[in-house]
Amino acid sequence: MIPLAQVTSDALSQRLGESGLRSTPQREIVYDILIKRRDHPTADEVFARVKAELPTISLATVYNCLEALVQCNLIRQVNFDRGPTRYCPNLHPHAHFHDEVTGSTYDIDLPPGIVEQLKAQLPEGYAVSDVEIMFRGKTRERRPATVEHTAR
Repeated sequence: MIPLAQVTSDALSQRLGESGLRSTPQREIVYDILIKRRDHPTADEVFARVKAELPTISLATVYNCLEALVQCNLIRQVNFDRGPTRYCPNLHPHAHFHDEVTGSTYDIDLPPGIVEQLKAQLPEGYAVSDVEIMFRGKTRERRPATVEHTAR
């Protein structure tokens, strides 16, 4: 996995190429938008941000770009119940906290080894392909310093 800070245009092109896709200006802008503000935006929110930089882009193109980035494991989809899909560029093991009052989503760092401890609780014969940990509730007046705020 390429660390988030090191995903350059060349690395993006390489990851897309490994999946049989090519880098396009639209994919690069969509990815850049997600990296700049890691606030778990919806496709509509990504579209509005990209449109400011690339006025001719369509919503369908944004959806296609997001799908390509997910397929190449450059971003992850995050879903909260019946809400719209959100997109997260943080590929390191982490949890999400969804503020049910404001709709904001926060990345929560996990203690080292916690995912392996959770996997060890499964019965023999189970193979884990992904672990998603989500917390729901409301944030306090002042957020803890260890929580990266990613407002809606």
